[in-house]
Amino acid sequence: MRVVTSPSIPQAEFVLSCPHVGLAPRRRLPEIAFAGRSNVGKSSLINSLLNRKKLALTAKTPGKTRLLNYYLIGRNLCYFVDLPGYGFARVSKSLQAEWGEYIEGYLRDSSSLRMVVLILDIRHGVTDLDEQMIKGFHVLGRSWIAALTKADKLSSRAAESRVAALHSELISRGARAVVPYSSLKHTGRADLLHLLLKEVGRP
Repeated sequence: MRVVTSPSIPQAEFVLSCPHVGLAPRRRLPEIAFAGRSNVGKSSLINSLLNRKKLALTAKTPGKTRLLNYYLIGRNLCYFVDLPGYGFARVSKSLQAEWGEYIEGYLRDSSSLRMVVLILDIRHGVTDLDEQMIKGFHVLGRSWIAALTKADKLSSRAAESRVAALHSELISRGARAVVPYSSLKHTGRADLLHLLLKEVGRP
C-alpha cells in the first residue's frame, strides 16, 4: 500500500465572495476549485483539509455556499475556490439557474484554474447532476480529481468495495486521481493535500 508523507498544512484565510471571476482577487495565483452537489460535504472537506473548524461555512441546511468563495492558501501559494453547491431543490428554479451560471462562468473563464476537486458522496456515486459536471470538465478542458466523501458512513469492507468500483469508473471518465475522504476522521487528507499542493508547485 502506498504511503504518502503528510505535508505540512498551509495557513489559510478567507478573502472574498463574488458571483463571477471579473470580481475575483486581483492577485494572480493558481487556483484549485471545489465542486459538488449541495450537502455533499464540500465545505466540511475544505475545513478538514486545512485543519480548520469554521474557515468554510457549513450548515445542516444545504445551499449555504451561494457565491464563489476565495481562500488564500499559504500567503502566496494559491487560492482555494469553493463553488456553489448544485442540485439544491428547495430554492426557486431561477436561483438554481443563477448558481449554475456562477459555476459554469467560473469554469469557463478562470485563467488561473489548475485543478477541480469534484466531491462525491461515496454512498451514492455519480448522480445525473455529477454527470453533467463531468461532461462540462471535458467540454471546457479542465483537469479534475474525485474526492469520495463520507467514507466513515460505511463499514471498512463496504467502503473498500465502493472505492474500487468508483475508482475504475472515474479514472475511465478522465479523473486524474480518486481519493476516499472522511472529513470527520481526516482520512485521505495527506493524499489529497499532497496532490493539490504538487499541482500548484509546492513539493
